Amino acid sequence: MFDSVRNNKRVVQIILLLLILPFAFFGVESYMQSMGRSTDLARVGDTTIGPQEFSNALREQQDVIRARLGKDYDPAMFDKPEIRRAVLDQLIARRLQQLQAKRDHLSVSDAQVGQFVRSMPQLQQDGQFSMERYEQLLQARGMSSVGFEQRLRGDLVLSQQIAAVANSGFIPQPLVVRWAELQGELREVSETLLDPQSYTAKVNLAQDAAKKFYDDNRKMFATPEQVKVEYLLLSPEALLGSVQVTDAQAQDFYKQNQGRYATPELRSASHILIALSKGAAPDARKAAKEKAESLLKQVRADPKRFAKLARENSDDPGSKQSGGDLGSFESGAMVKPFADAVFGLAKVGDIADLVESDFGFHVIMLTGITPSKDKKFEEARAEIVEQLKQAAAAKRFAELAESFKNTVYEQADSLAPAEQLTKLKLQKSDWMEKGKPAPGVLGNDKLLAAVFSDDTIKNKRNTEAIEVAPKTLVAARVIEHKAAAEIPFDQVSARIEQQLKLEEARKLARQDGEAKLAELQKGDKVDLKWGAPNKVSRAAAQGPVADLVTAVFRAPADKLPTYVGGALPNGAYGIYKVLNVARDPEASSAAGLGAARAKLERASAEDEFLRYLAVLRQRFGVKVNQAALDALAEK
Repeated sequence: MFDSVRNNKRVVQIILLLLILPFAFFGVESYMQSMGRSTDLARVGDTTIGPQEFSNALREQQDVIRARLGKDYDPAMFDKPEIRRAVLDQLIARRLQQLQAKRDHLSVSDAQVGQFVRSMPQLQQDGQFSMERYEQLLQARGMSSVGFEQRLRGDLVLSQQIAAVANSGFIPQPLVVRWAELQGELREVSETLLDPQSYTAKVNLAQDAAKKFYDDNRKMFATPEQVKVEYLLLSPEALLGSVQVTDAQAQDFYKQNQGRYATPELRSASHILIALSKGAAPDARKAAKEKAESLLKQVRADPKRFAKLARENSDDPGSKQSGGDLGSFESGAMVKPFADAVFGLAKVGDIADLVESDFGFHVIMLTGITPSKDKKFEEARAEIVEQLKQAAAAKRFAELAESFKNTVYEQADSLAPAEQLTKLKLQKSDWMEKGKPAPGVLGNDKLLAAVFSDDTIKNKRNTEAIEVAPKTLVAARVIEHKAAAEIPFDQVSARIEQQLKLEEARKLARQDGEAKLAELQKGDKVDLKWGAPNKVSRAAAQGPVADLVTAVFRAPADKLPTYVGGALPNGAYGIYKVLNVARDPEASSAAGLGAARAKLERASAEDEFLRYLAVLRQRFGVKVNQAALDALAEK
């Protein structure tokens, strides 16, 4: 509620997590319905999510994963239906939040957006906001400052919802203690591995096994069609480098718009909220008002008790624990009755008359005043220059766009005339495979289809100028081409045979491992070489070996040693001997309990948020067009 997001570090962390939710946001089976022959991928309330919006979101996710994984990034992962469905789920979740935010009349002022941008850590240099870093960020994302800040405004609006939901859960201390004890349990384990390589000598493949596998899986042994292209990217951002703004122009703009460069007055306040829902019964309203009036009388009698009374009585989860403190804000950041009361007080320490808003009744105390301040020209210079450059670049783009389209089409045997027209530099791509995502602006589906068309490859013509994003045109030309080709069987037969033998060896290792494990569990002696004991925690139950770690902790500990086993991702079979059970003393320490509470609160917040989304799905209605999503994947 109100400005609690900025004043509650735990909530901020949760918001950052939820704004970048992982794939598999939530299941959609419960609202799957047919949408006929529409090309829209989903209908959310009275709005739709179309193919272009989905493609942009998919490309954003690809860029994020590519940056995280580096050389380990595999574009094929985004060909999986469940990944594409998860990206659509994210768009649906965001749209549901937007519809609810609109219904709740949530908003964020220009000053709040500007303050957030200036405080972003990645835009800081030597402790100060860096316009150069801001420009680099915009260029990397292919966005204008207006577009970026509009997107950010939307995120901040949605964060108001998330903050309220995230703060609604409560984790009792006994649960924290018990969970910390479980997480702090350690088991001492010895391991032995049955390596598939040691079973390969026992494998006898059929004489034609490799050839049969080759014939059944020919697509696996073909190199896809590939191209390298040169391309021109025309956008306001691309034209910024050619725009010059003089000092005189900047000063004229400052004089004409001086009111825009004043820091508004900020005030700090604390409040006690007695919540009251809209349309509450008269008796409920009377009781809430009487309680608020009683608290107001107590606060006026002894203002030093304000924080204590807030912690004991306030219904605002965002400020309750901090004694009602809301931090600093400008007038437009709060609902009008609340803002009018705060900014109508004369001095720090003043207490307002009882205030009623859509949230209920407020007892308010003014705790700080930061006067407005005019920003000098030197302080505003960088911001003004950037704004004028953006405007000039946008104007230049509008002037060039139509000529650029005509030039690449009419002089289709080269991009040089368009390069001369725009004064932009031709860029070159690495090899791109047909049917696979490409980086950045080249990842646009329409552009890729044009690049791999016969007209572009065989006739050696430019693609048309394609709008890959709002106010972003790209024209490309193929400079190198490799046709799709099938790899002959002779070149891959040895590799196929080796792989088939390894797969059979893995089966033998598993069969032998399961037999040996059964003997050990019966109490029989088995000749195995055990590794040195290691202590394992439940925290290790992540990733590919999660099931085995879970099995180790599920094994009964009343009679040791005990044995568990299972197949590993590399094909080996592991057998684990549980020797001892111990406790990590740090788990029950103050720091350990604090970490446990933080994890449980995060899990609770995620669960509450998913429940909230489920309510929104029921409220607005969601229909997914699976046929359109499948058709888009096949393009």
